[in-house]
Amino acid sequence: MKLVIAITVGMRHKDLPHFSSLASIIEQGSVSFLTPPLPAVTCAAQAAFLTGKDASAHGIVGNGWFHRDTREVRFWLQPRDLIESPTFIEQLRQQGLTVANLFWWFNMGSGADWSLTPRPEYPADGRKIPSVYGEPPELPVEMQKELGRFPLFDFWGPRAGIPSTRWIVDSAISMIEQKDPDVLMVYLPHLDYDDQRYGADSPQGQRSRQQLDVELNRLVEASRSRGADWMVLSEYGVEDVTRPVFPNRLLARSGDLQVQSTGHGDLLDVHRSRAFAVCDHQLAHVHLSADANATAVIDRLQRLEGVDRVLSGDQRTAVGLGHSRAGDLILLAQPGCWFAYPWWQDEALAPDFARTVDIHRKPGYDPAELFVDPALRWPALKIGWRLLQKKLGMRALLDVISTDPSMVRGSHGRLPSRPELGPVMVRSWPSREPSIDAKDVHDEILELLREGE
Repeated sequence: MKLVIAITVGMRHKDLPHFSSLASIIEQGSVSFLTPPLPAVTCAAQAAFLTGKDASAHGIVGNGWFHRDTREVRFWLQPRDLIESPTFIEQLRQQGLTVANLFWWFNMGSGADWSLTPRPEYPADGRKIPSVYGEPPELPVEMQKELGRFPLFDFWGPRAGIPSTRWIVDSAISMIEQKDPDVLMVYLPHLDYDDQRYGADSPQGQRSRQQLDVELNRLVEASRSRGADWMVLSEYGVEDVTRPVFPNRLLARSGDLQVQSTGHGDLLDVHRSRAFAVCDHQLAHVHLSADANATAVIDRLQRLEGVDRVLSGDQRTAVGLGHSRAGDLILLAQPGCWFAYPWWQDEALAPDFARTVDIHRKPGYDPAELFVDPALRWPALKIGWRLLQKKLGMRALLDVISTDPSMVRGSHGRLPSRPELGPVMVRSWPSREPSIDAKDVHDEILELLREGE
């Protein structure tokens, strides 16, 4: 048996009529509402798919977290060993099945026979060169020779768009033709971009669905000759938002959050802070020091406009986040709101990385990276000048991102207000389940492939 498992980021149940590429699969198979984990974000959702467990067991409490041992906030780490539970990849390999893992997260050391994941090259001169990491080591070399370099700057940032998803589909088709894996895992990010920029139901969001439909159709057609079954998953649905909420600015005003003043801006000082928030879309993990007044911090945060709930103690476990990586407090945003990471009160004190696309240096998620700063008078000229400086060997910041996140119109992380606005599962085989939990995806994959042995 062959199986394609495609993650179509941001696809909602209500979006299915826009995808003619899936019509024949749906007609012969089945559709279920999918209940995401909390938070409904990429890394937490994929860990649930992979392990069949919640974050209390697998440890992936978001797209990033505060590492207590090194006292660093780190986002978008890729090693598989960060997941503290077995994955279906390892179990499929034990059954003797071959697996190709294309761009799912936690893909470094995932155990797949073939894998590709974004991994820029960072020469000592400060450049960032688009590339991918892969196993076996010759695979990324061969794939980029065949398809050209992976378009990293179309995968995230102001240019993010269809070229990155098209490259991933091209790599998947090449994998089908050249390696013929038993299980092909593919991550297709395209809907995420304009959904967050403009809203999922915006004209731009609808255009993105048309573009993704074209790419999905290519992949479906390429798999037909192998007689492959299909599973299409989404991790979350993007909801409309109008208001960024700044818990770190509140904590800075109260004196709980402390900064280190440097020549390149004020940096979050986790060593001296009594409280700080790791913001991840519509959920934030708040970490408290031993001498923090937890009651006072909770009271302040509960009164912050845009905060829906503040969870502590056993309340964290009740929502599946009873893990040491989770915050001492967990904030959930109100509908229409999301949590922004900035702590500075004066724009002159913003750290230099705040105006750049820098997903690893920022101690929180920043969707403003999807926009060029609208305040720039000649943005193309500034970008061109910065790129020229880099080509000439100069160290130069590509500082073209706004520190005002108010233009963001879509977010996720909360559980969906209505099932049709949340994620979806499409299968090419019948099922009587009208709804499925993200954790149950793991078992359904293994049961299907056992039946097909």
